[in-house]
Amino acid sequence: MTMLDAPYMLEVRGLTAGYGGRPIVEGINLRVGAGEIVALIGHNGAGKSTLLKALFNVAPARSGTIALAGRDVTALRARELLAAGLAYVPQDHSVFPQLTIAENLRMGAYLIDDAGLYRSRLEAVLRLFPQLAARGKQLAGTMSGGEQRVLEIARTLLMDPKIILLDEPSIGLAPQMVRIVFDAVRTLKEQGKSVLVVEQNVRKALETADRGYVLELGRIALEDRAAALIGDERVTRLYMGVRRAS
Repeated sequence: MTMLDAPYMLEVRGLTAGYGGRPIVEGINLRVGAGEIVALIGHNGAGKSTLLKALFNVAPARSGTIALAGRDVTALRARELLAAGLAYVPQDHSVFPQLTIAENLRMGAYLIDDAGLYRSRLEAVLRLFPQLAARGKQLAGTMSGGEQRVLEIARTLLMDPKIILLDEPSIGLAPQMVRIVFDAVRTLKEQGKSVLVVEQNVRKALETADRGYVLELGRIALEDRAAALIGDERVTRLYMGVRRAS
C-alpha cells in the first residue's frame, strides 16, 4: 500500500477562511495521510498561517469541511480538536519562560486527569527527546530558540495527537537549530504521527516531507510529491531562488 492509498488522517474540502469578512484562503482541498509529513509552502502573505489557524478553528470566519481520520470535526472548538487528536504548534514561541522544562511538559497534559496515563506518556516523550530528560529543572526561558521549539513539540505529544500542525518551526533559528527541529519532525513520523508543516525554508521542508502543496494568493497552486517539487523549475525559481541554466 502506498502513502496515498493509506487512510487520510486529515482531509480538507472547500475550506475558505479569513478576517473581517475578507477571505485569506479560498477553496482549499488538502489531505494528509497516516504517518505522512506534508509541507505547505508559499510566499509571505499567501495565507499559510491562516490556513493552519482555520484547521484548528482559531480563525474567526470559515466555511468548508474538515475530517480527522474520517470523522467530521469542522464544528469542534480548539480544545475539542486537541482531545480528538489534532494538535497545533503556532509560529510564535509558546513555552512558559518562567516555568521549568518539567513544568512546561506538565502544562501540555492539562486535559489528562489520569496520573498513571500522564506518567507513561511523559516517559515515552522523554525517550524520544532525551535532551529534555536531564534538564527538567531548567527554566524554559533560558533555552535556545531551537530547544524551545523541540520542547513545544514534546509538550504537544503528551496529548498523543494523530496529526500535528507546525507553523514555521525553524523561523529565526540558526542552521544548527534548524537541523535539530527537523530531526524532531522526522522523529514524529517514525512514531507514526502525521505532520502538516508550514515552512519558509522550502528546501529543508521538502527534503523532510513526503508530499507538498504550494499556496499562492490563498489558493492551492500546485501539489505533488516532495521530490518532484524540489525538481520543479517553477518551485526552485520562485521559492528557492535558484535559476536553471539555459
